[in-house]
Amino acid sequence: MLKRFVAVAALAAAASVMPASAEQAIRFAVTDVEGMESLQRDFGPFKQVLEKHSGLKVEFFAVPGRTAAVEAMAAKQLDFVLTGPAEYVVFRARTSAQPVVAWTRPDYFSQVVVLADGPIKSLADLKGKKVSFGEIGSSSQHLGPAQILMDAGLNYGRDYEPIFVKRNVAVEALKRGDIAAIGLNLTHLQLMRRANPGLAMRVLGRGRDLPDDLILAASTVSPTVVARIRETFLNKGDELMKAVVSVKGDNEKYAGGIFLPNVTDRDYDVIRAMYRAVGISQFTQFIEN
Repeated sequence: MLKRFVAVAALAAAASVMPASAEQAIRFAVTDVEGMESLQRDFGPFKQVLEKHSGLKVEFFAVPGRTAAVEAMAAKQLDFVLTGPAEYVVFRARTSAQPVVAWTRPDYFSQVVVLADGPIKSLADLKGKKVSFGEIGSSSQHLGPAQILMDAGLNYGRDYEPIFVKRNVAVEALKRGDIAAIGLNLTHLQLMRRANPGLAMRVLGRGRDLPDDLILAASTVSPTVVARIRETFLNKGDELMKAVVSVKGDNEKYAGGIFLPNVTDRDYDVIRAMYRAVGISQFTQFIEN
């Protein structure tokens, strides 16, 4: 009986010195990666490094889109999410999510481009024309380009007609003259030029650098766990970023990026202003077609 008591006491003592975080699991999503297969492919190496250095078990939480991610966090099914600045504004309004670290993207800004040999020579020339944007509600493909046009005195939906088509379709429409300009970010312009080597395009307008992507924590996550995740990003950021960009494709947009701790809600007021530029004053829903 005494031996059994000693054994039980020893197990209890050992359990008491184990870090609580080692037994915890955090549920992690990425708003612009749809499906578990894609999430595991694109962020599997990142997950391994994060688990190794944080002592936390990371469980991927696949979402079909940003709306589903917000709803999952609001329902307390999701703990952490990697998302963009436009999405953050809605997360914040709906869930009181807290920024953990900024996830920087070098050269993250919007542009408005036209055919170099076309009739459009200035932003003012776009009045009365059709302008194509990328994903609706995107910081860099929609809100940012719309702000560029607003700053040039062109009101959204009144002084020009906004349409939304895929980049490859937009390029063909631009060639045919069906649209006058395309709003997009630098990464997408580079991809467009790579896919169309004989097509000369000119940048008519460039927006300010956009706020960073960021890791958000649900309001239900304990401060201890949030602190552990933040410390891991700050102390092992190089290794985490190396794991992310080791996967070729869309992750390459983060190449050269770093993680920054001093991120606040005020940093995203510029995005709220961009929402207002396209006629949105309430931030609890994403813009839909």
